[in-house]
Amino acid sequence: MSEPESSDGQQPESTTEPETVAETETDGNSHLFAVRTTGGQEKIVMRLLEARIKMGKINIQSVVLLSDLKGYVVVEAQDVSAMFDAIQGIRHVRGQLRGELTYNEIDKYLIKKSTVSELAVEKTVEIIGGPFKGMKATITRVDQEKEEATVILLDATYQLPVTVDANYLKLVPA
Repeated sequence: MSEPESSDGQQPESTTEPETVAETETDGNSHLFAVRTTGGQEKIVMRLLEARIKMGKINIQSVVLLSDLKGYVVVEAQDVSAMFDAIQGIRHVRGQLRGELTYNEIDKYLIKKSTVSELAVEKTVEIIGGPFKGMKATITRVDQEKEEATVILLDATYQLPVTVDANYLKLVPA
């Protein structure tokens, strides 16, 4: 028995083919949304969303809590309606930022760049933490493995080499 033909004389496509195409299209087609929360309640909102994901009630891919982005949780969903369905009725949710976030906008929060990689000998830095906070110094040695730098304080009356954690150093623009 032959399959039925459509009005234009061609055989109809199978129903499984468009579904697989739709799945591959949606895999790379997710969007990022910033959901505003009550200050300090970001973890609670994230856990509530995770619980809904595990129960299979919502159609979102991920929830990201960024420590530097206070009062917001980033939700990855197929579209804005899926995101709204996900946050509907969750306590401590205050709303959503208009529009979508791009990956480039949250990239700097996701990937922490090592401070040591930016440091080089003879560069001038400012110490931003510890007992020498606020002082300027010149780098004399950088230890990549320990993430430390030995500096000579410029503000001291005599040359004093000090080894400081690289996270306490900020490059001073030349």
